[in-house]
Amino acid sequence: MARIYTRSGDKGTTSLIGGERVAKNDPRVEAYGTVDELAAHIALLTDFASEEEFVDIVEMLNRVAVELMTVEAQLALSESFTGNIGAIDQSQIEWLESRIDQMSETLPPFRGFTIPGGDRLISQCHICRTVCRRAERQILIVAERHPVDERVMGYINRLSDLLYTLSQHCAQRLGKEEKLWVG
Repeated sequence: MARIYTRSGDKGTTSLIGGERVAKNDPRVEAYGTVDELAAHIALLTDFASEEEFVDIVEMLNRVAVELMTVEAQLALSESFTGNIGAIDQSQIEWLESRIDQMSETLPPFRGFTIPGGDRLISQCHICRTVCRRAERQILIVAERHPVDERVMGYINRLSDLLYTLSQHCAQRLGKEEKLWVG
């Protein structure tokens, strides 16, 4: 069995896909690391959903987890990489939109900003949403300096919308009253 450690990062650098070594705080590493964090939070959300027997949500989130690995890979590409690696395509963004539309059909119209809470499933949706928004901000920083496929940004932006809608959908299915901020 190969060792998990290589010692090559002991001085604060890591390799991008393609071999380029960069600092571990390089914006690209920050961006794909935040997407990785989001994937871990989505895994926990999936665990909570499976305990509540929300099979449709688990299936949706399992697909998202796979697509997030593609996003991570896209963000980890060095500019000199010449190989072939999966990409996000427009149909994946449209799939997110269709899930948002489907869940929104039974939701009341927007009444104000939601205060997270009410159930661990709902709260975890909001944690995922906020980490997703942070990933989006990190990707914007990367895009100022390096090429980033615009579909990556579109996917992450739409995913945060899906996670917000999912929080409302879960509240409705659980019979929980959403707490609204009244400013």
